[in-house]
Amino acid sequence: MSAKRDALRTKLIDAAERRMRANGLTGLRARDITKDAGCALGGLYNAFGDLNELVLHVNARTLDHLSDKIVNAREGLAPKDALLAIALTYARFAQENRTLWDALYDHKMPDNTDIPDWFRTHQSNVMAHVVGDLAALQPDLPSKKVHIRASTYFSAVHGIVAVSLQGRFLGLPSDHLHEEIERFVGYILSGSLGASEKKSAH
Repeated sequence: MSAKRDALRTKLIDAAERRMRANGLTGLRARDITKDAGCALGGLYNAFGDLNELVLHVNARTLDHLSDKIVNAREGLAPKDALLAIALTYARFAQENRTLWDALYDHKMPDNTDIPDWFRTHQSNVMAHVVGDLAALQPDLPSKKVHIRASTYFSAVHGIVAVSLQGRFLGLPSDHLHEEIERFVGYILSGSLGASEKKSAH
């Protein structure tokens, strides 16, 4: 990839991110983005396959920012404390970057179009923190089950955050969100996870 094209891609990602930060995916148009980036409309399609690919790059950047926040929050912590730090960091990130966070879940690929592997890598990088801490807590658990359990943990925390921030039925008030997440994580991580796994196997 030429340096010129690389620079154009960065400008377009920056411009799209500013638009998405302000308004999410609502009304996002290629023409507006290219105007902000100072290039012709055709420049977007020379740098990216289409607008969907550009949105994926913004979402990948959002995932990387989230991952960086998680790394800083869990540094030096024991696995249980790290899992709590991940949950609280995720909630805080969603609150502070609401439109970009929404775009991670609101963006849909066109029918019969798969999410590219490179983007799945960014998703996996976020999940790897949860996987690592759960694996440390249950070293005898097969890798496949650790990944499933990590998805369950992440989904549970995400569900609490999503219904609360979106004002859905039974959503938590924002001033109680972190306290209740901390309580919830304490419940599910209390006791011996190894013993719970052994018991559930019978």
